[in-house]
Amino acid sequence: MLFSTTFLVMAVPLAVYAAPLRTTKRQVAAIDVTVLQFANTLEQLESQFYAAGLSKFQDSDFAAAGFTANSIAIQQITNIQSDEATHASILEEELTALGQNPNSTCSFNFDSALTDVTTMAATARVVENLGVMAYLGAASLLTDPQLLEAAGSILTVEARHQTILNVLSGTGTAIPSAFDLALTPSEVLAVASPFFSGTCDLGIPANPTLTVTNTGSVGQGTSLTFSSTAINSSVDTSTLFCQMMLGGNPFSISLPYNQCVVPSTVNGPVAIYVTSDDNPLQSNVVNRASANNILAGPTVAFIDAQPETLGQMVRSSGTGTASASSSTQTISPDVAASIVSAQGSATAAGATATDSTPVSATDSSAAAASTANSVNDSSDPSAPFRDDFTGLAPGNAINVIGWSNIPSN
Repeated sequence: MLFSTTFLVMAVPLAVYAAPLRTTKRQVAAIDVTVLQFANTLEQLESQFYAAGLSKFQDSDFAAAGFTANSIAIQQITNIQSDEATHASILEEELTALGQNPNSTCSFNFDSALTDVTTMAATARVVENLGVMAYLGAASLLTDPQLLEAAGSILTVEARHQTILNVLSGTGTAIPSAFDLALTPSEVLAVASPFFSGTCDLGIPANPTLTVTNTGSVGQGTSLTFSSTAINSSVDTSTLFCQMMLGGNPFSISLPYNQCVVPSTVNGPVAIYVTSDDNPLQSNVVNRASANNILAGPTVAFIDAQPETLGQMVRSSGTGTASASSSTQTISPDVAASIVSAQGSATAAGATATDSTPVSATDSSAAAASTANSVNDSSDPSAPFRDDFTGLAPGNAINVIGWSNIPSN
Protein backbone atom coordinates (compact mmCIF):
# COMPACT_ATOMS: atom_id res chain seq x y z
CA MET A 1 0.00 0.00 0.00
CA LEU A 2 2.87 2.36 0.78
CA PHE A 3 4.20 1.90 -2.73
CA SER A 4 0.81 2.54 -4.29
CA THR A 5 0.31 5.72 -2.25
CA THR A 6 3.72 7.07 -3.19
CA PHE A 7 3.10 6.36 -6.86
CA LEU A 8 -0.21 8.20 -6.89
CA VAL A 9 1.29 11.24 -5.20
CA MET A 10 4.04 11.40 -7.79
CA ALA A 11 1.66 10.91 -10.71
CA VAL A 12 0.15 14.39 -10.40
CA PRO A 13 3.29 16.45 -11.12
CA LEU A 14 4.30 14.01 -13.85
CA ALA A 15 0.99 14.60 -15.64
CA VAL A 16 1.41 18.35 -15.32
CA TYR A 17 4.74 18.21 -17.11
CA ALA A 18 3.75 15.59 -19.68
CA ALA A 19 3.61 18.11 -22.54
CA PRO A 20 6.97 19.12 -24.09
CA LEU A 21 6.38 22.88 -23.91
CA ARG A 22 6.06 24.35 -20.43
CA THR A 23 8.09 27.55 -20.32
CA THR A 24 7.82 30.94 -18.69
CA LYS A 25 7.62 34.23 -20.53
CA ARG A 26 11.01 35.08 -21.97
CA GLN A 27 12.62 36.69 -24.97
CA VAL A 28 13.06 34.47 -28.01
CA ALA A 29 14.23 35.20 -31.52
CA ALA A 30 11.66 36.47 -34.01
CA ILE A 31 12.31 33.46 -36.25
CA ASP A 32 11.38 31.13 -33.39
CA VAL A 33 8.03 32.88 -32.99
CA THR A 34 7.42 32.67 -36.74
CA VAL A 35 8.15 28.93 -36.72
CA LEU A 36 5.79 28.38 -33.76
CA GLN A 37 3.00 30.32 -35.47
CA PHE A 38 3.60 28.36 -38.65
CA ALA A 39 3.56 25.02 -36.82
CA ASN A 40 0.40 25.96 -34.93
CA THR A 41 -1.42 26.76 -38.18
CA LEU A 42 -0.40 23.43 -39.71
CA GLU A 43 -1.58 21.58 -36.61
CA GLN A 44 -4.92 23.38 -36.83
CA LEU A 45 -5.19 22.38 -40.48
CA GLU A 46 -4.49 18.73 -39.67
CA SER A 47 -6.81 18.62 -36.67
CA GLN A 48 -9.71 20.28 -38.46
CA PHE A 49 -9.23 18.11 -41.55
CA TYR A 50 -9.57 14.88 -39.58
CA ALA A 51 -12.43 16.26 -37.49
CA ALA A 52 -14.33 17.22 -40.64
CA GLY A 53 -13.82 13.77 -42.15
CA LEU A 54 -14.87 11.91 -39.02
CA SER A 55 -17.95 14.11 -38.75
CA LYS A 56 -18.99 13.57 -42.36
CA PHE A 57 -18.42 9.86 -42.95
CA GLN A 58 -20.19 6.88 -41.40
CA ASP A 59 -19.20 3.23 -40.99
CA SER A 60 -20.78 2.38 -44.33
CA ASP A 61 -18.58 4.94 -46.07
CA PHE A 62 -15.44 3.30 -44.70
CA ALA A 63 -16.76 -0.10 -45.79
CA ALA A 64 -17.33 1.25 -49.30
CA ALA A 65 -13.69 2.40 -49.34
CA GLY A 66 -12.58 -1.20 -48.84
CA PHE A 67 -11.71 -1.31 -45.14
CA THR A 68 -12.09 -4.87 -43.86
CA ALA A 69 -12.82 -3.60 -40.33
CA ASN A 70 -14.24 -0.10 -40.26
CA SER A 71 -13.41 0.33 -36.58
CA ILE A 72 -9.67 0.05 -37.27
CA ALA A 73 -9.61 3.03 -39.65
CA ILE A 74 -12.00 5.12 -37.55
CA GLN A 75 -10.10 4.42 -34.34
CA GLN A 76 -6.72 5.31 -35.83
CA ILE A 77 -7.94 8.48 -37.52
CA THR A 78 -9.66 9.51 -34.29
CA ASN A 79 -6.42 9.01 -32.38
CA ILE A 80 -4.48 11.02 -34.96
CA GLN A 81 -7.01 13.86 -34.78
CA SER A 82 -6.68 13.94 -31.01
CA ASP A 83 -2.89 14.16 -31.24
CA GLU A 84 -3.08 17.03 -33.73
CA ALA A 85 -5.55 18.93 -31.56
CA THR A 86 -3.23 18.47 -28.58
CA HIS A 87 -0.26 19.72 -30.58
CA ALA A 88 -2.17 22.85 -31.59
CA SER A 89 -3.30 23.49 -28.02
CA ILE A 90 0.21 23.17 -26.60
CA LEU A 91 1.71 25.39 -29.31
CA GLU A 92 -0.89 28.06 -28.59
CA GLU A 93 -0.11 27.85 -24.87
CA GLU A 94 3.59 28.26 -25.60
CA LEU A 95 3.02 31.28 -27.81
CA THR A 96 0.92 32.85 -25.09
CA ALA A 97 3.61 32.08 -22.48
CA LEU A 98 6.12 33.85 -24.72
CA GLY A 99 3.90 36.93 -24.82
CA GLN A 100 2.64 36.29 -28.34
CA ASN A 101 -0.91 36.08 -29.70
CA PRO A 102 -1.51 32.77 -31.51
CA ASN A 103 -2.48 33.31 -35.14
CA SER A 104 -6.25 32.98 -35.51
CA THR A 105 -6.70 34.49 -38.97
CA CYS A 106 -6.52 31.24 -40.96
CA SER A 107 -9.55 29.16 -41.91
CA PHE A 108 -9.74 26.07 -44.07
CA ASN A 109 -11.89 24.42 -46.71
CA PHE A 110 -11.58 20.67 -47.23
CA ASP A 111 -14.50 20.12 -49.62
CA SER A 112 -12.33 18.81 -52.45
CA ALA A 113 -10.61 16.32 -50.14
CA LEU A 114 -13.77 14.98 -48.49
CA THR A 115 -15.79 13.80 -51.46
CA ASP A 116 -15.47 10.22 -50.16
CA VAL A 117 -13.40 8.19 -47.71
CA THR A 118 -10.97 7.06 -50.41
CA THR A 119 -10.13 10.67 -51.26
CA MET A 120 -9.90 11.59 -47.58
CA ALA A 121 -7.52 8.71 -46.84
CA ALA A 122 -5.30 9.62 -49.80
CA THR A 123 -5.25 13.29 -48.77
CA ALA A 124 -4.49 12.35 -45.17
CA ARG A 125 -1.26 10.69 -46.29
CA VAL A 126 -0.18 13.91 -48.00
CA VAL A 127 -1.26 16.11 -45.08
CA GLU A 128 0.53 13.96 -42.50
CA ASN A 129 3.67 13.57 -44.58
CA LEU A 130 3.63 17.34 -45.04
CA GLY A 131 3.71 17.69 -41.25
CA VAL A 132 6.81 15.50 -41.09
CA MET A 133 8.48 17.50 -43.86
CA ALA A 134 7.57 20.80 -42.21
CA TYR A 135 8.95 19.99 -38.75
CA LEU A 136 12.09 18.46 -40.23
CA GLY A 137 12.63 21.50 -42.43
CA ALA A 138 12.06 23.94 -39.56
CA ALA A 139 14.64 22.29 -37.31
CA SER A 140 17.47 24.32 -38.81
CA LEU A 141 15.54 27.58 -38.32
CA LEU A 142 14.93 27.31 -34.57
CA THR A 143 17.52 28.98 -32.35
CA ASP A 144 16.03 28.06 -28.96
CA PRO A 145 17.17 24.57 -27.82
CA GLN A 146 14.02 24.05 -25.73
CA LEU A 147 11.78 24.76 -28.70
CA LEU A 148 13.92 22.53 -30.93
CA GLU A 149 13.54 19.61 -28.53
CA ALA A 150 9.79 20.16 -28.26
CA ALA A 151 9.43 20.33 -32.05
CA GLY A 152 11.39 17.09 -32.32
CA SER A 153 9.01 15.37 -29.92
CA ILE A 154 6.09 16.37 -32.16
CA LEU A 155 7.94 15.34 -35.33
CA THR A 156 8.38 11.75 -34.13
CA VAL A 157 4.64 11.45 -33.50
CA GLU A 158 3.83 12.89 -36.93
CA ALA A 159 6.07 10.21 -38.43
CA ARG A 160 4.15 7.50 -36.57
CA HIS A 161 0.92 8.91 -37.93
CA GLN A 162 2.36 8.73 -41.43
CA THR A 163 3.19 5.05 -41.00
CA ILE A 164 -0.35 4.27 -39.83
CA LEU A 165 -1.84 6.10 -42.83
CA ASN A 166 0.47 4.27 -45.21
CA VAL A 167 -0.90 1.01 -43.81
CA LEU A 168 -4.50 2.22 -44.04
CA SER A 169 -3.98 3.05 -47.71
CA GLY A 170 -3.92 -0.68 -48.46
CA THR A 171 -1.44 -0.07 -51.28
CA GLY A 172 1.49 1.71 -49.65
CA THR A 173 4.66 0.65 -47.91
CA ALA A 174 4.48 1.29 -44.16
CA ILE A 175 8.02 2.71 -44.03
CA PRO A 176 9.02 3.31 -47.65
CA SER A 177 12.43 4.84 -47.00
CA ALA A 178 15.16 4.95 -44.37
CA PHE A 179 15.10 8.76 -44.63
CA ASP A 180 12.41 11.45 -44.74
CA LEU A 181 12.32 14.64 -46.78
CA ALA A 182 12.51 18.16 -45.36
CA LEU A 183 10.73 21.17 -46.89
CA THR A 184 11.21 24.89 -46.36
CA PRO A 185 8.19 26.81 -44.99
CA SER A 186 7.58 28.33 -48.45
CA GLU A 187 7.57 24.85 -49.97
CA VAL A 188 5.18 23.57 -47.28
CA LEU A 189 2.77 26.39 -48.08
CA ALA A 190 2.83 25.43 -51.76
CA VAL A 191 1.20 22.14 -50.73
CA ALA A 192 -0.98 23.45 -47.89
CA SER A 193 -2.31 26.71 -49.35
CA PRO A 194 -5.04 25.09 -51.51
CA PHE A 195 -6.77 24.19 -48.22
CA PHE A 196 -6.76 27.79 -46.99
CA SER A 197 -10.05 29.64 -47.21
CA GLY A 198 -9.35 33.33 -47.66
CA THR A 199 -6.24 35.11 -46.44
CA CYS A 200 -3.80 33.35 -44.13
CA ASP A 201 -0.89 35.67 -43.39
CA LEU A 202 1.94 33.79 -41.69
CA GLY A 203 4.66 36.20 -42.72
CA ILE A 204 6.08 33.59 -45.09
CA PRO A 205 5.80 33.76 -48.89
CA ALA A 206 4.36 30.62 -50.47
CA ASN A 207 5.83 28.98 -53.55
CA PRO A 208 3.37 28.79 -56.47
CA THR A 209 1.16 25.71 -56.12
CA LEU A 210 1.81 22.80 -58.47
CA THR A 211 -0.91 20.26 -59.32
CA VAL A 212 -0.54 16.87 -60.98
CA THR A 213 -3.32 16.71 -63.57
CA ASN A 214 -3.14 13.01 -64.45
CA THR A 215 -6.41 11.15 -63.92
CA GLY A 216 -6.36 7.89 -62.00
CA SER A 217 -3.47 6.56 -59.97
CA VAL A 218 0.11 7.64 -60.53
CA GLY A 219 2.84 5.00 -60.48
CA GLN A 220 6.17 3.95 -61.88
CA GLY A 221 6.25 4.70 -65.61
CA THR A 222 3.51 7.35 -65.45
CA SER A 223 4.19 10.41 -67.61
CA LEU A 224 3.19 13.29 -65.34
CA THR A 225 1.36 16.41 -66.46
CA PHE A 226 0.95 19.56 -64.40
CA SER A 227 -0.87 22.81 -63.95
CA SER A 228 0.21 25.92 -62.06
CA THR A 229 -0.44 29.63 -62.16
CA ALA A 230 3.31 29.95 -62.73
CA ILE A 231 3.06 27.91 -65.96
CA ASN A 232 0.82 29.97 -68.22
CA SER A 233 0.54 30.31 -71.98
CA SER A 234 3.50 32.69 -72.11
CA VAL A 235 5.88 30.06 -70.69
CA ASP A 236 7.76 27.84 -73.11
CA THR A 237 7.49 24.48 -71.36
CA SER A 238 10.18 22.99 -73.58
CA THR A 239 12.69 24.96 -71.51
CA LEU A 240 11.38 23.69 -68.18
CA PHE A 241 12.28 20.67 -66.08
CA CYS A 242 10.58 18.56 -63.45
CA GLN A 243 12.54 17.58 -60.38
CA MET A 244 11.66 14.59 -58.18
CA MET A 245 13.00 14.59 -54.62
CA LEU A 246 13.14 11.27 -52.76
CA GLY A 247 14.04 10.49 -49.18
CA GLY A 248 17.69 9.46 -48.91
CA ASN A 249 18.75 10.93 -52.25
CA PRO A 250 21.24 13.81 -51.97
CA PHE A 251 19.90 15.44 -55.13
CA SER A 252 16.64 15.47 -57.05
CA ILE A 253 16.06 13.52 -60.25
CA SER A 254 15.99 16.09 -63.07
CA LEU A 255 13.87 15.37 -66.17
CA PRO A 256 12.57 17.46 -69.08
CA TYR A 257 9.16 18.92 -68.24
CA ASN A 258 7.46 17.19 -71.19
CA GLN A 259 9.16 13.87 -70.38
CA CYS A 260 8.51 13.74 -66.65
CA VAL A 261 8.14 9.98 -66.25
CA VAL A 262 8.19 8.42 -62.78
CA PRO A 263 11.32 6.21 -62.63
CA SER A 264 11.05 2.50 -61.86
CA THR A 265 13.09 3.01 -58.67
CA VAL A 266 10.59 5.32 -56.95
CA ASN A 267 8.49 4.05 -54.04
CA GLY A 268 6.75 6.13 -51.41
CA PRO A 269 6.39 9.91 -51.15
CA VAL A 270 8.05 12.10 -53.72
CA ALA A 271 8.23 15.89 -53.76
CA ILE A 272 7.91 17.18 -57.33
CA TYR A 273 9.00 20.62 -58.52
CA VAL A 274 9.06 22.46 -61.82
CA THR A 275 12.27 24.38 -62.41
CA SER A 276 13.63 26.78 -64.98
CA ASP A 277 16.77 24.71 -65.62
CA ASP A 278 18.04 21.18 -65.15
CA ASN A 279 20.27 21.86 -62.15
CA PRO A 280 19.25 19.25 -59.57
CA LEU A 281 17.87 20.51 -56.27
CA GLN A 282 19.71 19.56 -53.11
CA SER A 283 17.90 17.38 -50.61
CA ASN A 284 19.46 19.26 -47.72
CA VAL A 285 16.93 21.95 -46.93
CA VAL A 286 19.55 24.46 -45.74
CA ASN A 287 21.38 24.30 -49.05
CA ARG A 288 18.19 24.19 -51.11
CA ALA A 289 16.83 27.35 -49.46
CA SER A 290 19.06 29.41 -51.73
CA ALA A 291 17.95 27.69 -54.95
CA ASN A 292 16.75 30.26 -57.50
CA ASN A 293 15.47 27.93 -60.21
CA ILE A 294 12.22 26.72 -58.60
CA LEU A 295 9.28 27.90 -60.70
CA ALA A 296 6.48 26.01 -58.92
CA GLY A 297 5.93 23.45 -56.24
CA PRO A 298 6.54 21.16 -54.73
CA THR A 299 3.54 18.91 -54.91
CA VAL A 300 3.63 15.63 -52.99
CA ALA A 301 2.66 12.34 -54.63
CA PHE A 302 2.74 8.78 -53.35
CA ILE A 303 4.11 6.11 -55.66
CA ASP A 304 2.87 2.82 -54.20
CA ALA A 305 5.08 0.30 -55.94
CA GLN A 306 5.58 -2.09 -53.01
CA PRO A 307 2.26 -2.86 -51.27
CA GLU A 308 2.55 -4.92 -48.11
CA THR A 309 0.48 -7.72 -46.59
CA LEU A 310 -0.31 -5.69 -43.48
CA GLY A 311 -2.04 -2.99 -45.51
CA GLN A 312 -3.88 -5.51 -47.63
CA MET A 313 -5.24 -7.17 -44.49
CA VAL A 314 -6.61 -3.85 -43.25
CA ARG A 315 -7.98 -2.71 -46.57
CA SER A 316 -9.05 -5.03 -49.34
CA SER A 317 -8.97 -2.28 -51.95
CA GLY A 318 -6.91 0.88 -51.92
CA THR A 319 -9.28 2.58 -54.31
CA GLY A 320 -12.62 1.58 -52.88
CA THR A 321 -13.71 0.36 -56.32
CA ALA A 322 -15.05 -3.17 -56.44
CA SER A 323 -14.19 -5.53 -59.27
CA ALA A 324 -17.00 -6.67 -61.52
CA SER A 325 -15.74 -10.26 -61.48
CA SER A 326 -15.11 -10.76 -57.78
CA SER A 327 -16.48 -9.87 -54.37
CA THR A 328 -15.17 -9.92 -50.83
CA GLN A 329 -17.16 -11.76 -48.19
CA THR A 330 -16.79 -13.83 -45.04
CA ILE A 331 -17.28 -17.54 -45.60
CA SER A 332 -17.93 -20.35 -43.15
CA PRO A 333 -16.01 -23.62 -43.05
CA ASP A 334 -18.95 -25.37 -44.73
CA VAL A 335 -18.84 -22.97 -47.66
CA ALA A 336 -15.08 -23.35 -47.94
CA ALA A 337 -15.52 -27.14 -47.91
CA SER A 338 -18.16 -27.02 -50.62
CA ILE A 339 -15.84 -25.02 -52.88
CA VAL A 340 -13.13 -27.59 -52.42
CA SER A 341 -15.46 -30.57 -52.84
CA ALA A 342 -16.40 -29.29 -56.28
CA GLN A 343 -12.87 -30.28 -57.24
CA GLY A 344 -13.15 -33.63 -55.49
CA SER A 345 -10.98 -32.33 -52.66
CA ALA A 346 -11.20 -33.12 -49.00
CA THR A 347 -13.23 -30.89 -46.71
CA ALA A 348 -11.72 -27.72 -45.31
CA ALA A 349 -11.98 -28.91 -41.72
CA GLY A 350 -8.70 -27.25 -40.78
CA ALA A 351 -10.08 -23.86 -41.75
CA THR A 352 -12.69 -23.95 -39.01
CA ALA A 353 -14.35 -20.88 -37.62
CA THR A 354 -17.56 -19.76 -36.03
CA ASP A 355 -19.89 -16.99 -37.03
CA SER A 356 -18.16 -14.76 -34.48
CA THR A 357 -14.62 -15.66 -35.64
CA PRO A 358 -14.96 -16.44 -39.34
CA VAL A 359 -12.48 -17.05 -42.09
CA SER A 360 -12.22 -14.12 -44.49
CA ALA A 361 -11.63 -14.72 -48.16
CA THR A 362 -12.28 -13.26 -51.57
CA ASP A 363 -14.22 -15.56 -53.89
CA SER A 364 -15.52 -15.44 -57.44
CA SER A 365 -17.79 -17.50 -59.63
CA ALA A 366 -14.74 -19.31 -60.96
CA ALA A 367 -13.56 -20.42 -57.50
CA ALA A 368 -14.74 -24.03 -57.77
CA ALA A 369 -13.04 -24.50 -61.10
CA SER A 370 -9.60 -23.26 -60.08
CA THR A 371 -8.99 -24.30 -56.46
CA ALA A 372 -6.08 -26.70 -55.92
CA ASN A 373 -6.65 -30.26 -54.77
CA SER A 374 -4.23 -30.17 -51.83
CA VAL A 375 -6.07 -29.18 -48.66
CA ASN A 376 -4.52 -28.72 -45.19
CA ASP A 377 -1.35 -30.43 -46.31
CA SER A 378 1.43 -28.91 -44.20
CA SER A 379 4.04 -30.22 -46.62
CA ASP A 380 2.49 -28.37 -49.54
CA PRO A 381 3.20 -24.59 -49.34
CA SER A 382 0.59 -23.90 -52.01
CA ALA A 383 -2.26 -25.66 -50.18
CA PRO A 384 -5.08 -23.09 -50.23
CA PHE A 385 -6.71 -24.24 -46.99
CA ARG A 386 -3.61 -24.93 -44.89
CA ASP A 387 -4.26 -23.16 -41.56
CA ASP A 388 -1.22 -20.87 -41.83
CA PHE A 389 -1.68 -20.10 -45.52
CA THR A 390 -2.58 -16.57 -46.60
CA GLY A 391 -2.65 -15.06 -50.06
CA LEU A 392 -3.97 -16.09 -53.45
CA ALA A 393 -4.88 -19.72 -53.87
CA PRO A 394 -3.90 -21.38 -57.15
CA GLY A 395 -5.85 -19.92 -60.03
CA ASN A 396 -6.21 -16.59 -58.18
CA ALA A 397 -9.83 -17.47 -57.40
CA ILE A 398 -9.58 -17.27 -53.63
CA ASN A 399 -7.55 -14.77 -51.60
CA VAL A 400 -7.24 -16.03 -48.02
CA ILE A 401 -6.57 -13.14 -45.67
CA GLY A 402 -7.00 -14.74 -42.25
CA TRP A 403 -7.70 -17.83 -40.16
CA SER A 404 -9.29 -18.41 -36.79
CA ASN A 405 -9.05 -21.53 -34.65
CA ILE A 406 -11.92 -22.68 -32.40
CA PRO A 407 -12.39 -25.64 -30.09
CA SER A 408 -13.93 -28.67 -31.72
CA ASN A 409 -17.54 -29.46 -30.91
